[in-house]
Amino acid sequence: MFITFLLRFYFGARWFSQVINNEEANTCLFDSEGGDRLKFGDVVMCVASIAVITALIAAPVDIIVVSALGFGGFDVGVFVSFFLSALIGGYIFAGKIWEARREAITKIVVLWAALVMLIIGNFPALAHWGLVATEEFQAKFPGTTLSNSEWVSWEMMYLDVFTFIVVVIALVLGVVGLYVGSMLKRPAKS
Repeated sequence: MFITFLLRFYFGARWFSQVINNEEANTCLFDSEGGDRLKFGDVVMCVASIAVITALIAAPVDIIVVSALGFGGFDVGVFVSFFLSALIGGYIFAGKIWEARREAITKIVVLWAALVMLIIGNFPALAHWGLVATEEFQAKFPGTTLSNSEWVSWEMMYLDVFTFIVVVIALVLGVVGLYVGSMLKRPAKS
């Protein structure tokens, strides 16, 4: 119930459980300029497609970038993967994006950033995550020792900053990629 309220509040969604055109319509539609409508399912499908495309292109891009630039180039691979997946997603869903331009891109990118944020929340489960956070701290504050609770606080802060940076990157590259991708395939005029 609370999630329904949040969706209504954030997206301005209207929930229909009435008969429209002799069909039962239990769908969420987003209002946009010009009376066009973007279905919530379209947004979810676009975000899912972007996530799958990212998964498919991330490994080859990482292999190429890391072999060319070393492990320091891994960040470049993330940038390229995020941009290319949004670009391809924008191209694939150009028709739906053109119906409700800014609103569609905004809703897709916000959901994409939320998905990225959830994935990053699992990073502390990596075996070396804590060691990386410890290395960063000891490099900045040599000779300082912390208690266990202080280490947990440091690692959580480290994760928060990391999440912030990656989500901002996902938002920016998602907007640019979806916009450019949708511009590459203009809908046919009817």
